[in-house]
Amino acid sequence: MLKQRIITALILAPLALIAILFMPMGWFQIAIAGVVALGAYEWANMSGIIERPKKVALMVSAFVICVLLSLIVDVDKIWYQGQLHGLYHFILGIAAAWWVVSLAMIVAYPRFSAFWRSSKPIRVGFGALTLIPTWVAVVSLRTNLHDVDPFYGASLIFYVLGIVWAADIGAFFVGVKFGRHKLRPNVSPGKTLEGLLGGIAASFAIIAFAALHYHVTFSRIWLHLLIGGITVAVSALGDLNESMLKRCAGIKDSGKLLPGHGGVLDRIDSLTAAFPVFAFCYVTWMA
Repeated sequence: MLKQRIITALILAPLALIAILFMPMGWFQIAIAGVVALGAYEWANMSGIIERPKKVALMVSAFVICVLLSLIVDVDKIWYQGQLHGLYHFILGIAAAWWVVSLAMIVAYPRFSAFWRSSKPIRVGFGALTLIPTWVAVVSLRTNLHDVDPFYGASLIFYVLGIVWAADIGAFFVGVKFGRHKLRPNVSPGKTLEGLLGGIAASFAIIAFAALHYHVTFSRIWLHLLIGGITVAVSALGDLNESMLKRCAGIKDSGKLLPGHGGVLDRIDSLTAAFPVFAFCYVTWMA
């Protein structure tokens, strides 16, 4: 298992790096749409859909929606005079609201869940609210200031990846050593409050480095800490949300596409929450 995980990571990491840094924007949008489509196929499993044609239809639908968005909003019009296109900003706002609702669902689970647990369409709708905004967020961040600095948007993506991964590592070690209070045992028994706080503390190292790198004024550091903290906290929601839906579907992994890792969603669950919420905060308060 460990050998498979390492081999898979060694293959995927360089591909992701090349795509983020060097892929033309049009192809980058298609590549991210492909990842979202694979996530949609796996989301069908978590929605209780077992028929392969229906899962393929859901995958194709997600891909088509992303492509349609790229056609509706030309890559050169995503940002105009420092402002994100209104449609994309609206979608990110919907995503931010969805994660507030998701928090309430996780806190209440399993109470008040009967209305959605028994409904496949509702759970599919949860997938749309999760995956489509992720595409919008990643594309919006990557294209930001692209005409000024082709790599600025890539640095924003790496920033989100950095703080989320730092939080995951910090949460693991702090949780193993000091974890006593379960975060939401009904949803994910292994997660602890101490681990969450340790993850947020670890992510602040990346946030501080980024603030120094971009010469953030002292008066705005608090804003970076706030948005970074929100992003890390909501990334935990992404993980818990998927765990909740997998528990309802009676499955351990979202899929089997990545040997040693499970499915695509098992690797990007926290990012499906972190990217839209960070992008919304960035567009609203920092851009």
